[in-house]
Amino acid sequence: MTVALPEPEERGTLSIAHSVVRKVAQRAADQVPGTARVERKVAGLGLGEQGSNAAVSGHGNDVDLKLDLALHYPGSVRDVVARVREKVAGEVEHITSYHVRALDVTVSALVPDVAPRVR
Repeated sequence: MTVALPEPEERGTLSIAHSVVRKVAQRAADQVPGTARVERKVAGLGLGEQGSNAAVSGHGNDVDLKLDLALHYPGSVRDVVARVREKVAGEVEHITSYHVRALDVTVSALVPDVAPRVR
């Protein structure tokens, strides 16, 4: 015996919180070659490393994203940021079905590929 499913419009809704969209955006940005993780400090104390940081706003099916990230230096900032934009927008739209209306990227640090000899 098979059970008939209700019509799609009668099955309910799915809501994806902006906090989930933020995590998807951060993970996608951190996967792009050329992005860097930086040491996180509070009051001079090291608290591990962190990757990109995202903020999400918007309503309905449209979201606006603001990303803050660090990049490896030397490298092409323009090329890496273009790849970040493409990857983040694609992942957010694919995983959440939200449309990325705007994506602002701030490069807050350039991290040298060679670790400094003196800390």
